Amino acid sequence: MTLPLRRRLPALLAGAVLLAGCSSEASGPDELATPSASPTSEATTDTEQGAVAPASEPVVVPAVEQDLDAALSEPVEDSVYPAVGDPRIDALLYDLDLDWDPDAKRLEASAVVTFRAARTAPRFQLDLGPGLTVGRVQLDGEAVGFARRGKDLVVKAPITADERHELSLDYVGTPEPAPAPTTRSDFSTTGFTITDTGEVWTMQEPYGAYTWYPVNDQPSDKALYDVTIHAPSPWTGISNGHLTELTDDDGTTTTSWQLTEPASSYLVTLAIGDYAHSAGTTADGMRVDYWTPRGLVKGVEQLQTAAASVDWIEGKLGTYPFDSLGLVVTDSQSAMETQTMVTLGNNDYVLSPQVIAHELVHQWYGDQVSPADWSDVWLNEGMTMLLQWIYEDEHDIRPLRQTITQARAGDQGLRDQYGPPGDYDPSQFGSSNIYYTPALMWNELRVELGDDEFYRIARSWLEDNDNTSVTRQQVFDHWERETGRELSAFFDAWITGGRTPKPGVPAA
Repeated sequence: MTLPLRRRLPALLAGAVLLAGCSSEASGPDELATPSASPTSEATTDTEQGAVAPASEPVVVPAVEQDLDAALSEPVEDSVYPAVGDPRIDALLYDLDLDWDPDAKRLEASAVVTFRAARTAPRFQLDLGPGLTVGRVQLDGEAVGFARRGKDLVVKAPITADERHELSLDYVGTPEPAPAPTTRSDFSTTGFTITDTGEVWTMQEPYGAYTWYPVNDQPSDKALYDVTIHAPSPWTGISNGHLTELTDDDGTTTTSWQLTEPASSYLVTLAIGDYAHSAGTTADGMRVDYWTPRGLVKGVEQLQTAAASVDWIEGKLGTYPFDSLGLVVTDSQSAMETQTMVTLGNNDYVLSPQVIAHELVHQWYGDQVSPADWSDVWLNEGMTMLLQWIYEDEHDIRPLRQTITQARAGDQGLRDQYGPPGDYDPSQFGSSNIYYTPALMWNELRVELGDDEFYRIARSWLEDNDNTSVTRQQVFDHWERETGRELSAFFDAWITGGRTPKPGVPAA
């Protein structure tokens, strides 16, 4: 996720805007001036692989048989938001069929959840929005009892560790977004969001997927997805992965999407509306799909930086980790690194080249390798923020030295206001401390090791932990092993310390 746009601050930088992870009314040490969100001339140069992509027909590919073993996880109870998720089950595949009526604002849906029992237990549960009415519930084809306790769908059936099951259910209703544990200015709820015209978009970090499907809504449990969406023509339903079906029958458009590499639930997207399609390509020939509200011209032009940004990121972090990539523009005010289908709000700041690059970096740091617990969301945002700063420097948007100087000057204020990035206030999710502070830490290592060694280790981390959810200790161990240095005190000071560390990295 990116940081929200804040008020202008002429005293710091002419023409600059302010980013921070708190409400627009707040002010304080989390303020970091950044450039105007309007694409720069250098960013415009990045689009020279092709002119503005004309509207085109999306490519439909055949669905494949999902490899359930690829989604095996070790679910945990979250230390920050323990009320969401159930470590007793390991979801492997969510097969969702969603029928959206925008006039009635009504969702009729069915779900088949294939899962492994992570523990032996007399019952288990999934998260599902309390406003959705559940009909039949079957476990392995047999009817089972269930209970609703708020958002908890409790299934009254015993499970045995390591056995695999299929839970199927029907549900109907008007999904309602969940309150977000944050004071950020660009979002106050998460999950299924309905516009005044009945269009739909979703963003669900740190949770909120449960507002529209039954899910183990905690990031340690990665799963595969098959999602089918029915909407009135000419509207289109969009989700993650490859488009495997696109049909128009009797006024209903049906799309099916398949995500063949596992994703945490907060990285799943759903958008339903009147969308036009266009596409670009990376230097290696990978297609990048753009889904924009029909009639939107400027937004399509702004998205064109995405393909070249992938090329730039690959030079730092290695080959793009998935086999499809798209971006969808919605009515949100923010941006989210939803896996293989980035979700972007429809405003100049979110559609700026540096924010698009930020969300694309997350495909490596955050999506390919995800945190096992929300106390480690800094694992996503710290490396990604540093790469955004370097992108801005190398594209003549803002000098890195200036960014680092100002971020360091504000670090203590962030710790005082929100806590250190690895021990933040749970009611202040997504504040600036999880972005700027770990970015400063990673930059200290980059300067000490040099770019070649730093990026080598950053890439080896991704290769060693592909498609997994990890802990901070795993990260610390990896960097200590690869550098041959004792870095425990360095990492602890930056991630959980109450004071901004002095510059420098321990010697080898």
